[in-house]
Amino acid sequence: MKEWSQKDMDHLMQNGEVGFVYLYTPICGTCQMAGRMLEVVTQLFPNLTFGKADLNYYPEWALKFEVQSVPCLLIIKDGQVVDKIFAFHSVPYLHEKIKQYLL
Repeated sequence: MKEWSQKDMDHLMQNGEVGFVYLYTPICGTCQMAGRMLEVVTQLFPNLTFGKADLNYYPEWALKFEVQSVPCLLIIKDGQVVDKIFAFHSVPYLHEKIKQYLL
């Protein structure tokens, strides 16, 4: 999964497609486990847009998108955050959550 910049986020917000942005911090153990689960899920959806960003470098995103904790998966559709996942549970759980937004 590609590390994102502000430019990548701006592009996703403006182009109207569905995208998923994983927000984490490197010292968060739960984030490390969630990141590994998400890597598996990204392979199941090779045609979707996934990115990740260290929230330490983008504190304004935490404010703008009302991120209460990490790990957090932002689900973006039509330039809006339509959902946030904070509890990753399992690979099948993430797969089902992401599948909901493909209709």
